[in-house]
Amino acid sequence: MTTTIVRAACPHDCPDTCAMLVTVTDGVATEVRGDPDHPTTAGVLCTKVSRYTERTYHKDRLLYPMKRIGAKGEGKFARISWDEAIETIATRLGAIADKDPLAILPYSYAGTMGLVQSESMSMRFFNRIGASLLDRTICSSAGGAGYKYTIGARIGTDTEQFQNAKLILIWGGNPIASNLHLWMRVQAAKRNGAKLIAIDPYRSLTAEKCHQHIALLPGTDAALALGMMHVLIAESLLDQDYITQHTLGFDALQARALEWPPERVAEVCGISAQEVIQLARDYGTAALAGDGVAIRVNYGLQRVHGGGMAVRNITCLPALVGAWRHAAGGVQLSTSDSFPKNSQALQRPDLLTRQKKPSRLINMSTIGADLLRESSVDFGSKIEALIVYNANPVAVAPQSSAVAAGFAREDLFTVVLEHFQTDTADFADILLPATTQLEHSDVHSAYGHLYMLANNPAIAPLGEAKPNTEIFRLLAARMGFDEDCFKESDDAIAAQAFDSSHPRAIHFDWDALKQKGWQKLIMPDAPFAHGGFMTPSGKCEFFSASMQADGLDPLPTYIPPYESVASNPLLAIKYPLAMISPPARNFLNSSFVNVQSLRDTEGEPHLDMHPSDAAQRGITSGAAVRIFNDRGTLTAKVRVTDKARPGLVVGLSIWWKKFASDGKNANEVTSQRLTDMGRAPTFYDVLVEVESM
Repeated sequence: MTTTIVRAACPHDCPDTCAMLVTVTDGVATEVRGDPDHPTTAGVLCTKVSRYTERTYHKDRLLYPMKRIGAKGEGKFARISWDEAIETIATRLGAIADKDPLAILPYSYAGTMGLVQSESMSMRFFNRIGASLLDRTICSSAGGAGYKYTIGARIGTDTEQFQNAKLILIWGGNPIASNLHLWMRVQAAKRNGAKLIAIDPYRSLTAEKCHQHIALLPGTDAALALGMMHVLIAESLLDQDYITQHTLGFDALQARALEWPPERVAEVCGISAQEVIQLARDYGTAALAGDGVAIRVNYGLQRVHGGGMAVRNITCLPALVGAWRHAAGGVQLSTSDSFPKNSQALQRPDLLTRQKKPSRLINMSTIGADLLRESSVDFGSKIEALIVYNANPVAVAPQSSAVAAGFAREDLFTVVLEHFQTDTADFADILLPATTQLEHSDVHSAYGHLYMLANNPAIAPLGEAKPNTEIFRLLAARMGFDEDCFKESDDAIAAQAFDSSHPRAIHFDWDALKQKGWQKLIMPDAPFAHGGFMTPSGKCEFFSASMQADGLDPLPTYIPPYESVASNPLLAIKYPLAMISPPARNFLNSSFVNVQSLRDTEGEPHLDMHPSDAAQRGITSGAAVRIFNDRGTLTAKVRVTDKARPGLVVGLSIWWKKFASDGKNANEVTSQRLTDMGRAPTFYDVLVEVESM
């Protein structure tokens, strides 16, 4: 018996990007655990990834290429050879590309966050063929845009510093479920006397463990931030020196903020004026006392019409009180831009430039509508071929009925690279088996900490599964693409992942990283203690000329939801309940839904509803209900609970539709409308009605 320990990294769409140790005995992975030496992971994995061997060796793993033999959506397939699969795909794509390569569209997102298996060889292939580009907006682009307008880049407070803060605002997130290792640091801060405040319409697991929960209405976070600014300015809870030296546009911001007294904010947010006042006082007083005041702002709050502005407004707060001076102060949305990723080398956009053809950008968040469009002057070519990898859009994309209708087109050639037969895979013409993280090489950045990580393959690929990179190499070879970049190995690609000439990654060496498993970027503990923001002015921009040039209000403002009682009262007569669908603790987007032990723990699709709303409708706990609006309908069992504030229902997601009793999930009722900036979806900007069945 031979046992080895292999260094790996969690590939999933989570800020934590854990360093893992995989135990392999005689070629079989028997255990996956967190690396105890990695400062962020600290030996702990979430309940999902700790069962990664169950996922890898799942009885339903796709192990062989297959072709469709039934109707689209039926999920009926027959096994074929890799030669037949590659020949079929290359022939179809070649014929379409000869007419118009823009009729070909890749569809991918964060099924793996690795820089090699996500968008390296695949993007080289699509750039070379001249395919349409995908606008990858479905998760974070609204908040990212607001954050960048304000401080210039997605750089913020180091997770490892949160434990030293004395006040922590957890704004629009549930880190117990989706950011476990930040929560560990927050708990350490709490033990050291820090005050924790959760700002969230829903009393999540995290909110229950905070000292205070402010349950504002969905989509009103921007107004609350403006109210905080008002109090900070009115009560002189400001770091005037930091404002003078390191910010731009304070006078204009002051005039705008003074339009938002606590009473107005309270009415918009559905909370009390005293909550607004005390939150601002707590924040400003702690910061001016020299304590670390940290904000963890998450992506939930930006999934509404004004979501980008909401993140922008919140991101202004640390500069007003000088919170950036302290290593445990500031704000963290994402650490993504801390990493000097070498996207030019990984994705080779120059291959697209060589085509000398106009490019087209298709928004992944409107894929339902776009698949159903005909060719036109404004849209361009009808989409004729769709290659899906690292994504499950039939379950995840908004307004699901439209997405499924688009995928059901008989004239659409669809290829899906997958581990399992997902809702999307059921619509494939050709279904290809991809390797899991334990079966291939990769290199990772993170968006919740500052470590580069290596993933070494622990076991041989199961069945005939192949890495994404190898699948696109085979397609490139069959289509006659002879550029050297299509011959590079995964190791050669990984070695180019980070720009080693950049001061933050000057120590990057792929061979050394594979041996150690992880390496921290070279960054100061407090990135903006002395200013140095990455905006055009080099300052935190309360007034943004870039926003003005882009047709946006250059100052913090409030943009109401598309769908709310206040902003759309006529619609609210018909559909009076706001609905949000945050992540279920045992799923990660749509990953892990098919792992039986995790699905058993999660139970079945359910809807949390406040007692007053339930009583008004004659609904009792455990009752089956119909949730509906003009876009669609789904069923769930109700849990009557005051975790949901009055006027709000909460359906934890994202269930595969095939595992729901009615074959539907929360995205039946979501909209394809986009956010104020970043062209992102508005998943939490939804009005519905609920009735007993």
